[in-house]
Amino acid sequence: MSEEIFLLPDVGEGLTEAEIVTWKVAVGDVVTLNQPLVDIETAKATVELPSPYAGTVVALHGNVGDVLEVHKPLITFEIGGGASAAPAATTQAAPPTSTEAAPAGATSDKTEGSVGEGREAVLIGYGVANEDAVVTRKHRRQGAAPTAPAPAAPAAVSVAPLSEVAPRSTPPVRLYAKQHGLDISSLSGTGRDGLITRDDVEQALSGTPSAPARVSAPITGPNTTSRFVGRDLESWSTGPKEERIPVKGVLRSMAEAMVQSAFTQPRAAVWVRVDASRTMDLLASLKNQPSLAGVRLSPLTIVALAVCDAARHFPGLNSSFDAAANEVVVRRSVNLGIAANTPRGLIVPNIKGADQLDLVGMATALTVLVDKARQGTTTPNEMIGTTLSITNVGPFGVDAAIPILPPGTGAILAVGQIAKAPWVVDDEVVVRQVVELAMAFDHRQVDGAMASAVLAHIGRFLNDPAPAIIAG
Repeated sequence: MSEEIFLLPDVGEGLTEAEIVTWKVAVGDVVTLNQPLVDIETAKATVELPSPYAGTVVALHGNVGDVLEVHKPLITFEIGGGASAAPAATTQAAPPTSTEAAPAGATSDKTEGSVGEGREAVLIGYGVANEDAVVTRKHRRQGAAPTAPAPAAPAAVSVAPLSEVAPRSTPPVRLYAKQHGLDISSLSGTGRDGLITRDDVEQALSGTPSAPARVSAPITGPNTTSRFVGRDLESWSTGPKEERIPVKGVLRSMAEAMVQSAFTQPRAAVWVRVDASRTMDLLASLKNQPSLAGVRLSPLTIVALAVCDAARHFPGLNSSFDAAANEVVVRRSVNLGIAANTPRGLIVPNIKGADQLDLVGMATALTVLVDKARQGTTTPNEMIGTTLSITNVGPFGVDAAIPILPPGTGAILAVGQIAKAPWVVDDEVVVRQVVELAMAFDHRQVDGAMASAVLAHIGRFLNDPAPAIIAG
């Protein structure tokens, strides 16, 4: 019999602390390798930690809501005796789903200490992996060599059917199913949006049918589950006169990032109104195609493709300012951040290599990103390395916004609602679908001329998106 202490791991790049959100075990519980132990919230994401030991829980070093420092005791286990070790298994990180390799330093850390009885080398802090297949077929570029700094023409891609989506679950649940000889692809998940849970696996092993899966709200609807909105009127009139909300975790990270951006990046902005009628007509046409059944297409899909197309034509847009080296860093791959309003606060996860995605790939990647943000399963790796961003205020009924830049990025595009409005066509006033776009940019590396040209390019794309999206 021996005791082992599981220290809180660094689940991101240099994170120093995390808040305990949910304990999934209690003192006296016998746990197996990779069994989920606890959900923690860092400044970047909520992460599920699996067990690096097979043994008995002796002590939990914190309560729900407590903030612990990284590398401080989290759980004490008793190893040996009546607690049998689970079969040894080698757990490997899945290859990146995008065409760009994961950023340096974003690899998962193994637990500290040597591999011994009841213990194996196990990935810690990877949270919920991206189990949704993302189509990453590259754009076919016309008239430009692959190494050219700025492609000369918009990408023309053909529309392909969405590939099969892999079963969605967490790594510990997949390992648990594998150890018991169960094919997880045969299960229907009862978790949020069909997530396959440990209970689903156990019910399948015992022969008990699973409950129907829960379905989330549509991707295009506004998320009003933030801690600051969606309160009922009764609590407003009968509740306490004052409420104090601790600023920690994602909320603190958001506050610190916005202050850093506002006081370190000289921000300017440009905006334009665009006739997006052809964008809406194209979306309506595509949704009727049998090959696109099940693909969530929205105006944001087209906007994201437009932003990536603009970055290829104006590489300086996809840049950051390195104040320490006094250099502008221009990147040739777009990690497209999408601002997401979640119950934990505003986060900006990104799609790695977004400039290499076609229509179906972009739609799928956006679906995965938004669903994971709403479920609180965004991983730390999906929160780092953003180069360009989009914030979509349209679903809230807002016409326009001037956003604050995420730190380290060169520009962010705000997209207002698409609504019917009077528009002049051939000297006649007609009703068109109109959207207002506003782009904030760091004036140290993006000047007004470039920003204006970029926004005009995005406007032209939305005015007639078909040539760049559908192969002629």
